Amino acid sequence: MPKISMIVPVYNTGSKLEQCLNSIKNQTKKIDIEILIINDGSTDNSEDIIKQYIQENKQDNIKYFSKENEGIAKTRNFGIEQATSKYIMFLDSDDYLDVKAFEILEKYIEQDIDLIKFKLQRVDEKGEILEEVGGPTFDILKGQEAFNKLYCEDVLLDSPCVYLIKKELFTENNFKFERTYHEDFGLIPFIILSAKTVISIPEYLYKYVQAPNSITRTEDYNKTIKKMEDVLAHYDNMLKKLEKLNLEKITKENVKIYYTNSIILKLNELNKDSQKIYIQEIKQRKMYKNIKPRNLKQLVKRILLKYNIKLYLKIH
Repeated sequence: MPKISMIVPVYNTGSKLEQCLNSIKNQTKKIDIEILIINDGSTDNSEDIIKQYIQENKQDNIKYFSKENEGIAKTRNFGIEQATSKYIMFLDSDDYLDVKAFEILEKYIEQDIDLIKFKLQRVDEKGEILEEVGGPTFDILKGQEAFNKLYCEDVLLDSPCVYLIKKELFTENNFKFERTYHEDFGLIPFIILSAKTVISIPEYLYKYVQAPNSITRTEDYNKTIKKMEDVLAHYDNMLKKLEKLNLEKITKENVKIYYTNSIILKLNELNKDSQKIYIQEIKQRKMYKNIKPRNLKQLVKRILLKYNIKLYLKIH
């Protein structure tokens, strides 16, 4: 059985795909892996590049799948279903790995840790580092303990690309990425909570490519609205899931705080008219009750969230 199933969803990333795949091929430590390349209905030259890569690397364990376009969530779920390894790792096809990724991760695999978290560097198209995105580093903890360390410090808590994850966490819990926007937001916190052992290491193993136009790109505002609707749906689902889980009281509180703060911050993406609508959605759900007054600052934030969400946003 391979140690890692590398799941690489591909959609119209032909210009960056070769760099992505070569970052797997050129690792300093060769370990037993399988590469699952899933073409999600690309209309550019991605398929040609994939077939050329497979032809040039016949000795590698590469599995190629081509399907109609269904989005990143269903593509990742498909990859998980096809994976035969103990561990799963996700690599977006316009990003790439540090060359020492497998060398660093192998020792944690040998320790049989459920969930291994690493860090990310935002880089430009030349590989120059723009930003290092970390979060707390810690030795082996239980899932609840790990979440309670990550939830208020790590902006990438819900990114699947910065974890090496045991496949059984998906299959035994029947966890799947939902076909919505921010599907990671709805799933990864529960992956962490379900893990028996979690470690967060200091190494930056994932390279997120920040293209020049990705900072200023615009999108259909209807899509922005749909994203807000979806995070609210994830919030509602979270409340239902929490009721079924045997978690400590403080952990349940922290999960609600995490979801609440994430949703409030999404308001920044909306225009004033839309903000009014979704502030009412937030008030209807009485999210202010999720902010626990454990100290004076939290008490102030709870009051502001109840009576003046826009001011809450400014101080958050």
